[in-house]
Amino acid sequence: MARLAQFDQAGTHRLIPAKYGAESVLRSLPLPPNVLADLSELDAATNERKIAENGGNSAIGPGELLLGVPEAHIVNAAFTHPGPFGGRFHSSRRGAWYAGLEIETSIAEVGFHRRRFLADGRIQGQHAFEYIDFLADFSGEFHTLEAAELESCLQPDPFPECYGASQALANKLLFEGSNGIVYTSVRRHSGRCIACFRPALVFHPRRGQKYRLSIEAGTDAVISEVLST
Repeated sequence: MARLAQFDQAGTHRLIPAKYGAESVLRSLPLPPNVLADLSELDAATNERKIAENGGNSAIGPGELLLGVPEAHIVNAAFTHPGPFGGRFHSSRRGAWYAGLEIETSIAEVGFHRRRFLADGRIQGQHAFEYIDFLADFSGEFHTLEAAELESCLQPDPFPECYGASQALANKLLFEGSNGIVYTSVRRHSGRCIACFRPALVFHPRRGQKYRLSIEAGTDAVISEVLST
């Protein structure tokens, strides 16, 4: 069974598409205040993060989500937009904050999913994607995987079936009060990742550098370029 260990790491890396890191488009529209208010209300009714922040998500509610701190909306989005299949250590009902301990690890993880996106869409050629590196610090007790769990929980494919064992373990640990899991990256074996289950433990989230990842469909290569700091 996964065991607890103290984990202290400053400046972990989570790459988020640049379009999600920008200010709300609604705020930039030259519309009367009453129209903007109506549009904001409509957005809140259909936005999973805002629904959860208002108590409409049974898997995670306002009491766990961040409020009134810098980048709260970025952190909360990770937990309230879990995706239709979930992820390696979260289900389709509740997300988690994933980060690489090294920027190279985050690039490798994101690059894999972008290549799969291109392959699934039968998209050819080279494509560029822009990301903001969100840094965060962690200090606390997190679970690490035992030998048998390394084998069952870190399967590289097929997707999404390879998430079965890891999601089951994560769900059990979550409801036992776990803070999250530190594990070896599946897409960069020399790197490590953290999957944090608790928004409050994503300490001092902040923006780092902006990256452009260039990916050639059908290849394993990912070319990263720093655009700004």
